[in-house]
Amino acid sequence: MSGAKSSADPARPAGSGTDTPGRARPVPRRTGGRLRGWGGVAGMALALALAAGALVPLTRHGGEAAAAGLAGPGTAGAVRAKADDCKDPEASLPAANADGPAIDAIKQRGKLIAGVDQNSFRWGYRNPATRTLEGFDIDLVKAIAKNILGDENAVIYRAIPTSQRIPALQNGTVDVVVRTMTVNCSRIKQASFSTAYFEAGQQVLAPKASAITGFDDSLKGKRVCVAAGSTAFDALKADAHGADYQDFTVPNQLDCLVRLQQNLVDAVVTDNALAAGQAAQDPAVQLKGSPFTTEYYGAAVKLGNTDLVRRINQVLVDYRGGGAGSPWMTAYRKWLAADLPGISGPPAPKYRTG
Repeated sequence: MSGAKSSADPARPAGSGTDTPGRARPVPRRTGGRLRGWGGVAGMALALALAAGALVPLTRHGGEAAAAGLAGPGTAGAVRAKADDCKDPEASLPAANADGPAIDAIKQRGKLIAGVDQNSFRWGYRNPATRTLEGFDIDLVKAIAKNILGDENAVIYRAIPTSQRIPALQNGTVDVVVRTMTVNCSRIKQASFSTAYFEAGQQVLAPKASAITGFDDSLKGKRVCVAAGSTAFDALKADAHGADYQDFTVPNQLDCLVRLQQNLVDAVVTDNALAAGQAAQDPAVQLKGSPFTTEYYGAAVKLGNTDLVRRINQVLVDYRGGGAGSPWMTAYRKWLAADLPGISGPPAPKYRTG
């Protein structure tokens, strides 16, 4: 991390997440054991919120989870665009260095406004020791700012919950969202996305001693927590395997792990990359079964801001380049390799034609 701090608007503390407005109070797990990992994730969430000195929260909540599968380097592919053709939603516009209206507005302001998470360990979280934002997604935001403004610290960070990522783009609150956001057919109608920068998958997180075996009928009758507006929520809506999830849907994915630690739910469905980071914080929980989806994270901008999409895609070309010594691999080794080993490189970009 650079010693210079990114500037921001006056901060309001971001809550760790509750079903009603206000700050969650950590409740001890009713097993006689203490919460593990940074004093438990409930303690971590509170520490992160109290440390939010330079982050501008968009609402009272900020956070979701991500997922990772094995991804290898490859060559870029081209996908011919057709009306209502959504076989490859992650296919994006070709990369370019040219300016345009969206980039001009960022340059005139002198700051890139980025919607991020501040509670997702390894991806976007506020280190309570250094009081700075860190993680894989934060490194990518810095690369974008460096390319456009010549300064990786010329960023205003805004914490946004899962359900507010697209609205924050649509109303101009942020220029870009880099927040473990899956590109899918529904979202590309609401926002414009870069090429994929990470491959992910949905998976189940549950206590090690649980009889739950994965995203299957072992969830029947179980209380399953999920974040509103997430792809995990869509998966449960399509087939919940008899689980009760509607009563345990929260705005912030980190709330789910807190509830799991408090024995208020039996399992969590989320992206496996974020879940791996959460399991690293609490040795009492683990990923169950295998990922049951293949998803790709992209940087999102307001629909129609094609100049910014192309520019971010150019940033990603440079970010992926260089093999084992690339900025992407450097960030992977720094933030993710310990919890998600075996990834040999980023997903190959796909570009639209026609």
